[in-house]
Amino acid sequence: MALMLLWVLPCCSQTTSKPITEVSQNDLNSGILLDVRTPEEYSAGHLQGARNINWLSADFLEAADSLPKDKTLYIYCQKGGRSAKASHALDSLGYQVINLSGGYAAWRAKNP
Repeated sequence: MALMLLWVLPCCSQTTSKPITEVSQNDLNSGILLDVRTPEEYSAGHLQGARNINWLSADFLEAADSLPKDKTLYIYCQKGGRSAKASHALDSLGYQVINLSGGYAAWRAKNP
């Protein structure tokens, strides 16, 4: 059932997207920065203050349930694919989300 829900959700929600290189510290201070890469990717480097919940984990939605719905979630992954899917899923569950397009790779390219 959860897999079917995740398959259908991307076509039904209207997630906002913003280039990761354009997100401001004020944006991040007012919301929650969420890294949806694997724990190994997160350990190899991540944005300061980011929480890690692995999109590929079978319990992603259960883990994300602990996040408050009254704060905007700024979501990123390595290049943007997983964060787009996670953003759509969380948006459809009532979270306020902004997908940070370009991902960690784009941020690293601008901030070596």
